[in-house]
Amino acid sequence: MKPIGESIACDRVALQRQLLASGRFFKLICGAGNEDAEEVYKLSLVYTLAGAAGIDLSARPDVVRAARRAVEDAQARVRAAGRPEPPSPYLTVSVGMPGDPHVRKARIIQDACTQCNACIPVCPTEAIPSSLVIIESRCIGCGACSVACQDDAVSYTHKTIEMEAVLRDCLAAGAENIELHAAVRDHEPVLKEWELVTRLLPGQFVSVCLDRGYLSNRELQVRIERMLELAHGRMIVQADGIPMSGGRDDYNTTLQAVATADVVAKTKLPVHLLLSGGTNAKTAQLARLCGVPFAGVSVGTFARHLVYEEINAPAFPGGGTLESAVEKADALVQACLQDGSP
Repeated sequence: MKPIGESIACDRVALQRQLLASGRFFKLICGAGNEDAEEVYKLSLVYTLAGAAGIDLSARPDVVRAARRAVEDAQARVRAAGRPEPPSPYLTVSVGMPGDPHVRKARIIQDACTQCNACIPVCPTEAIPSSLVIIESRCIGCGACSVACQDDAVSYTHKTIEMEAVLRDCLAAGAENIELHAAVRDHEPVLKEWELVTRLLPGQFVSVCLDRGYLSNRELQVRIERMLELAHGRMIVQADGIPMSGGRDDYNTTLQAVATADVVAKTKLPVHLLLSGGTNAKTAQLARLCGVPFAGVSVGTFARHLVYEEINAPAFPGGGTLESAVEKADALVQACLQDGSP
């Protein structure tokens, strides 16, 4: 007889496989670089109540614990109301290769900055205050500030971690999945880190986030084929159109997410495909119209901005703010399912 804990883990893997196979895996991306545990708690609370199947987090144990606490609090609220509690979302921690934009942090070079403040309104996570000293825990490395800067006063640092130790701590804190952000040129360093990820989670789903910034369509296929050798039957590919670009809710914004997914889908490789990078409420609709199959949609910037007014309100979660945020989030989740409304 299997130990109870092992049986529960097997059941969770089977349920995740079912959600992916049916195209019903909505994942909230809190941000691989978002180390603001309080914001992560609020976002996780809202999207757990809205029915998200997954939540993507920075690889920090305190952030994982904040998300886990939010899931438990959401379930307790529903139980107290006499309703069936929502399923527990799969918590994924994201780690990145050096050079991948998801794990970098911006820094303003004060000597070069003329204090034009153009960077402040374009920051999607409100990480740049009037002091122009970037709040590192909120920076997700999206690059919007450097695009807006006319003084070339923004530089980037890439945080280095002892990956195995950090990932083990995150798994102990409640994470169930790991995602490797691998938007870099060379295959070999990626495969080295991928071996670690698959070794730490030998029987569970593992994910890789890839875009076409450095890889041709053929090389994208080659990388996935080589990664499949270590994770056959349990590999998720998050096809990133334009990373961290989902600020608007229109078809053009999400076009590249669907196009990148189409490239991966046409390889016919046995992976579960998530749409990402510029995703919004129209992503699933565009994918269906184009005949692009998908297991789910991962939404970051758009999903967070959708509920920022409510979660940043002083009264949150009271005064109707939580209910308002959940209503908005639920509509997004439903729109992103394979069988969602056109």
